[in-house]
Amino acid sequence: MERCFSVSRDDSASCSPPPAPSPPPVPPLSPPSSLTAAPRQGRPGLAGAMVDVSKWPLFSLLSAEELAAVRQACVFGMSANEAVYITHANEVFVFGMNSSSCLGTGDSVSTIVPKKLDFLQGKKVASLSYGSGPHVLLATEDGQVFAWGHNAYSQLGNGNANQGLSPLLVTASPQNKKVRQVACGSHHSMALTLDGEVFSWGYNNCGQIGSGSTANQPQPRRVTGCLQGKTAAGITCGQTSSMALMDNGEVYGWGYNGNGQLGIGNNGNQLTPCRLAALQGLCMQQVIAGNSHCLALTDEGLLYAWGANTYGQLGTGNKSNHLSPVLIMADKERIVEVAACHSTHTSAARTQSGQVYMWGQCRGQSIVMPHLTHFTITDDVFACFATPAVMWRLMSMEHDDFMTVGEALRKEFDSPDTADLKFSVDGKCIHVHKAVLKIRCEHFRSMFRSQWTEDQQDVIEIGQFSYPVYRSFLQFLYTDTVDLPPEDAIDHQEGDQRRKRLHLAVCRHTIRRRGPGSVLFPVLRQPSHAGDPDRSFLAGGRSDAQRVHQQSQPLRGLQELSGTPGVREIAAPEKPPAGSHSEKKAFLSCRFPYLPRQTSRIPNVDWDFKLRYRQI
Repeated sequence: MERCFSVSRDDSASCSPPPAPSPPPVPPLSPPSSLTAAPRQGRPGLAGAMVDVSKWPLFSLLSAEELAAVRQACVFGMSANEAVYITHANEVFVFGMNSSSCLGTGDSVSTIVPKKLDFLQGKKVASLSYGSGPHVLLATEDGQVFAWGHNAYSQLGNGNANQGLSPLLVTASPQNKKVRQVACGSHHSMALTLDGEVFSWGYNNCGQIGSGSTANQPQPRRVTGCLQGKTAAGITCGQTSSMALMDNGEVYGWGYNGNGQLGIGNNGNQLTPCRLAALQGLCMQQVIAGNSHCLALTDEGLLYAWGANTYGQLGTGNKSNHLSPVLIMADKERIVEVAACHSTHTSAARTQSGQVYMWGQCRGQSIVMPHLTHFTITDDVFACFATPAVMWRLMSMEHDDFMTVGEALRKEFDSPDTADLKFSVDGKCIHVHKAVLKIRCEHFRSMFRSQWTEDQQDVIEIGQFSYPVYRSFLQFLYTDTVDLPPEDAIDHQEGDQRRKRLHLAVCRHTIRRRGPGSVLFPVLRQPSHAGDPDRSFLAGGRSDAQRVHQQSQPLRGLQELSGTPGVREIAAPEKPPAGSHSEKKAFLSCRFPYLPRQTSRIPNVDWDFKLRYRQI
């Protein structure tokens, strides 16, 4: 039977592999696991930041054109000498040392020229991880799992111990269920299915498979025990330990525990999942395993750490191991992301305002307290300070997944993926969210909480308003800004009375809001003369425009625009022609049918027509 060796230092090989035909020994430092908690909705757990991959020396081999094509990337290996990247065209390329055929090119020949893995052509990558051999696991968005590289302990999950020269589909993968996340330990593998089940396989000398024994597992096997009947939201691997995060915020660990990396209050190995009782009452939303330590983030932005601390990787201010979770960075603002990987002893965290801290082993130095850096993403900590300089997760060259409320609303406007209502205008659909409209607009609040017919409809037809104007108004409710060309700001065609009333209702609503935002108003400006101050009139319905003029003051809620801070003029599509006063009035009536028909009420002056952009 295989034995587990307890060690006092976290930089030792936690559980040494047994003698076997040509297996490489477990190195002191092993490449990292994959991501931590997978997003709850099954989206791929990607870095989601605008990342400069050239910070990793290996990527300096690529040309500017090749770098521009990179969409996802991962640097791995004992010396960070292997890399895989995916282009915007979903082509998978690899290059580097190719230890144990970990590049999947069909041989063990190193290459500094990227080679395409044709077998994965067109596959959209959802998750990627790698081990110490190294071996590589890749999960696609359609739920398939591919594996290649080192396989002395059946960590590829194909039922044998033959080295994987090329990507192999894990056919037992797992029991034909769709996988959304994979994670690799030193020589074992894990997968999380779309329905929240956890599977594991490979090396099991310390119980890291969670099967209740220490026998190696050649094919994916479901992890049960305490996980039975529970739904997992994320998985992560230490060197020879495994962790799972449940959808209710509970955390379970199993495998090697010589340094307390399971966080259960002792240092005894666990052959089956064991819940971290010290975190009871807390809802964890991210868990990440380092070499022999763990970090966990609560839904309130609190950070806990436990396990080995030889290099200060727990951030407690000393180098003492902790067998149970301990709260760190309590004096900092809300934390939104934590980072670690099992090939290094480095830890990092990002706060809500974007500050990035690092601690642990950083370029040979032991930093025992979180140190504020100039970085904006945690990935840069590993590019510049980790040894080896690997990536702690599969990275994406796309925008940051963490957004403010305003950014999230702006992104989801007119998004069919999340919308629960559509407006059909001029044959085009605008996708919106009832909750947002109810919060932002009294008109919609009344519509969706009363017995209006529209409240029961999935698609609401709008025939009284043009598509550009109505879309701009709805977009304003999401973004507080108006994006409307001047030529679309005013309807140039005659409309019925209901159309005019709706136009006025939109304008009145935006005026009443008085919140931060921008509204585009077509206005008529009468130049001051004979001691009269400037007056600005909204190009609205007849009765309102008449009332405004009769009162000889601007519409309530509008300030004098002339010289007002935050107001800038926009050139009109055209200006009134030179000529008599009657000709000018005729021009205005033609161009702006919402102006009063009793043109005698328009002062006999030279009008200067402008479109103005005013900050409400």
